[in-house]
Amino acid sequence: MPDGVSIMVKVQPKSRRPGVLGVAPSAQGPRLRLGVSEPAEAERANQAVIALVARLLSVPVGAGSIAVGETSRQKLVHVIGSADAIGPVLASL
Repeated sequence: MPDGVSIMVKVQPKSRRPGVLGVAPSAQGPRLRLGVSEPAEAERANQAVIALVARLLSVPVGAGSIAVGETSRQKLVHVIGSADAIGPVLASL
């Protein structure tokens, strides 16, 4: 997608430890493991994932969206912004 970066994530809803939980392998490549305390109902977990990614990358919540996998634990999150600014922050996670 243009104007930003796409991040492959694996989400753990109702996690006791919200935040970055590490990296998970997948057939498509490594995914950032994220825990959110919200349940996977009524889009609450998706909204929490977007808010968490926005906070980690220091971008507004409105800059993030779920591009693929709205009903799956494996998602593709797209963040609008400068790839040059977001890339190093993402690499540090």
